[in-house]
Amino acid sequence: MAFVLVVLGVLGLVVGSFLNVVVYRVPNGLSVVAPPSACPHCGARISWFDNVPLLSWIQLRGRCRRCSGPISVRYPLVELGTSIAFVAVGVVFAPAAITAVDGTAATAVLLATVAFLYLAAVSIALALIDIDVHKLPNSIVVPSYVVGAVLLGASALIDGDTDALLRMASAAVALFAFYFVLALVYPGGMGMGDVKLAGVLGLFLGFSGWGSVAVGAFAAFLLGGLFAVALLVTRKATRKKGIPFGPWMILGAWLGIFAGEQISGAYLALFGLA
Repeated sequence: MAFVLVVLGVLGLVVGSFLNVVVYRVPNGLSVVAPPSACPHCGARISWFDNVPLLSWIQLRGRCRRCSGPISVRYPLVELGTSIAFVAVGVVFAPAAITAVDGTAATAVLLATVAFLYLAAVSIALALIDIDVHKLPNSIVVPSYVVGAVLLGASALIDGDTDALLRMASAAVALFAFYFVLALVYPGGMGMGDVKLAGVLGLFLGFSGWGSVAVGAFAAFLLGGLFAVALLVTRKATRKKGIPFGPWMILGAWLGIFAGEQISGAYLALFGLA
């Protein structure tokens, strides 16, 4: 188990380094594979030994080797955050894979694990892009439908869990429709990017369970609303200033994925409904 988590942590650092490229280039319509990374100040190409996730930034003390221009602390934070996210996914899914009774069960868990690792990566990219430019690019959101449906669908089929397939489809359609209605009623507060993202999150929440769907959907509005109120109270935002909702949808979804079934179960038990 410890070895698996270490591998996922290192993989997260590498993926996080790539996400830094995605977050900067995708909103600007640039390729994520070419040209190679370069210093934004002097334009010097970054050598491979200065591009080692987390360690290079520490070794260079946040400065370009050529011109000593500052390198944003966000780069190592994204790498570290992705590493932590991958480890968190591993903590949830790895035990089931390790203790699987046969190869079929292990394959089902492995496919689900890969799907949620993918979601972790795109969650970080989309949240940062939405914060930066208030957009959720189709180039990231739309392929996530395919990745989620294929990996999670295959996992459910291999495991013989047809209920998970129905939950995935139902939750994706329900959340997409709900956000679509919100976008029609209040277009200034909800965009089509949010609508499309809602369907993706519905796939993953539905796979996790109906409790996850309920908690994940509700938590987005609760957390986003509390944040908006805090900004208004501290006068760091006005009622007319747009606040990106994508990050809160993503955070709420992950709360639903990690603890939705437990939270919903405790809530129902509180009222004697469990």
